Amino acid sequence: MASNRRIAVIGLGRFGTALARRLALHGVEVIAIDNDPELVREISDEVALAVRLDSTDELALRSQEVDQVDACVVAIGENFEAALLTTVICKKNLGIPQVICRAQTRFHAQIFSQIGADEVIQPEQNAGDMLGRRLAHPRVNDYITLGEGFTVVELEAPAKFVGKTIREIDLRSAWSVNLIAIQRETGRAPRDDNQDGVMSTKLISVPLPEDRIQVSDVLFLAGSEEALARLPQ
Repeated sequence: MASNRRIAVIGLGRFGTALARRLALHGVEVIAIDNDPELVREISDEVALAVRLDSTDELALRSQEVDQVDACVVAIGENFEAALLTTVICKKNLGIPQVICRAQTRFHAQIFSQIGADEVIQPEQNAGDMLGRRLAHPRVNDYITLGEGFTVVELEAPAKFVGKTIREIDLRSAWSVNLIAIQRETGRAPRDDNQDGVMSTKLISVPLPEDRIQVSDVLFLAGSEEALARLPQ
């Protein structure tokens, strides 16, 4: 689906290049910037504009209309000083509405926030957190962090819950989590080619106390990370 958003990605290391490519695949008009001509050349056919320039040069950024983008991601990896100056120029001088910075350390992240970055991400830490959750809780299909220490997870129904009603499990009192919804297989839906049907699913968005957990159910649960970690696997 095409997007009318225009986003600048400054710094075409592995993270910046992957981000620029993904944005372009989603129809975003991407301005990809780096001072390495080889990195610029590699992505030039995949984005709206790939240009070699010094991102600490405000006039150079303006010449490529970076001041007119909806958002800018400062993905400069090694040169922290250049990343800081680029962030200040993009936020304070160019007035870009949303400036997101990639930080390599927590200390760097704090500095980016103090100089005006709207959002700071640490890809390595995020990837480590995600892998840790997946290895520790293999039945967790997905999770969304809504705030500090508060998460929504998509969890395959634990064997301990199967066959019991929601009232019997008593998630809120016994486990300090809330059940938001249940995704359940409902049987085989017919196919156009007259072959065997495929399993279809439905979402029970407001589970009732007497609903009974089935073996193939996927539960959407909300609570603190500590409470969710105590759920049976």
